[in-house]
Amino acid sequence: MAQNATIYKVELSVSDMDRHYYETHKLTVAKHPSETEERLMVRILAFALNAHERLELTKGLSTDDEPDLWQKSLGGEIDLWVALGLPSEKVLRQSCSKAAKVIVYPYGGRVAEVWWDKVRNATTRFDNLAVVCFSEADATALAGLARRAMKLQVNIQDGEVMVGVDDSVVYVTPETWKCAA
Repeated sequence: MAQNATIYKVELSVSDMDRHYYETHKLTVAKHPSETEERLMVRILAFALNAHERLELTKGLSTDDEPDLWQKSLGGEIDLWVALGLPSEKVLRQSCSKAAKVIVYPYGGRVAEVWWDKVRNATTRFDNLAVVCFSEADATALAGLARRAMKLQVNIQDGEVMVGVDDSVVYVTPETWKCAA
């Protein structure tokens, strides 16, 4: 019998001093049965880092032809494609051809570094691709904040990120491996 997704209700308050974006988003996040709490929290953090009124959570792991998050223009074009994990070179190429900007958020420590060493040279031709890594320690600490009902406060300043839930706070330092043009 197939397992159902677990639903998380998230009130996400974003204070992004770097982009001058201050907003609260009420999200209903479906955690796929194969998804870890670490990946779920990285997905929510990726939402906060790119927060916009048209940014949406997608079906994610449930489908191969959609990213984890995307932002579409009013005309339906994909302005932003956000993927988590370690996509293949083929998936990177397809993503970059579908969207104006693509951001990949790898995590997982050494595994992410090995992936980046493998695909780095192939990504130089993609001017619209950014790769921003979360350390294994940061992703693990984020997983510890996961609750089925969360009020998350995310503060972003000078590239540093503070994530708070109740009385718990995690500081995350994303590492940019590749910048989009």
